[in-house]
Amino acid sequence: MAFLDIKGVSKRFGGLMALSDVDMQVEKGEIFGLMGANGAGKTTLFSVIAGHVAPTTGEVVFDGQRLTGLSPSRVCRLGLCRTFQIVRPFAGLSVAENLRVAALYGSGRKLTSTEVAAVVDDALEAVDLTDRRDLDGGQLTLSGQKRLEIARALATGARLVMLDEVMAGLNPTEISAMLTTLERLRTERGLTFVIVEHVIGALMTLSDRILVLDHGERIAFGTPEEIGNHDRVAEVYFG
Repeated sequence: MAFLDIKGVSKRFGGLMALSDVDMQVEKGEIFGLMGANGAGKTTLFSVIAGHVAPTTGEVVFDGQRLTGLSPSRVCRLGLCRTFQIVRPFAGLSVAENLRVAALYGSGRKLTSTEVAAVVDDALEAVDLTDRRDLDGGQLTLSGQKRLEIARALATGARLVMLDEVMAGLNPTEISAMLTTLERLRTERGLTFVIVEHVIGALMTLSDRILVLDHGERIAFGTPEEIGNHDRVAEVYFG
């Protein structure tokens, strides 16, 4: 069984079918890309997986555990965590304090103060924020805040992290650094990632496989090379 298994997920909002019978299987240790134009259903799919939105039909299974119907907090405590397009560090808290909150309330584990400190130090090091630990989270650059989002996911003990446009708004140097960080987290820590990204070059470079959505429907699936040569994908993106 796949590490994350999406089976026939559909979501209707009134008269709008945001997702239509979507299947998706993500293997453990994989970097899986989710691609599509605005309105394709990518964020809705993320919200269904993470428990923020209930599917109209279908189910989500993570590491053998059915997630459908579970709250976002329960999903997170099972080891699946998401980030959001708009970064929202906890106002008035330092970078390290943001991570303490994630470790204490996001993991579901009962940790001692020493264990929490170790989790925080580890997450800071993982995303290269150790030297900014005492800075107010809101004072970080956009790149720093996006790294903080990833660190908060790590502090919850996540085994699969869903990243929603983590490279949006970054300059080429910052994008390159982010690609290096994500690949290192996958290689050294065995993390699995599902990534929504409009920086197509980065998505193609990073992903092992990519699923393409258009108006809520799955229209293509394969390796980056296969997606790059797919006629329907080219039609949707370039007309």
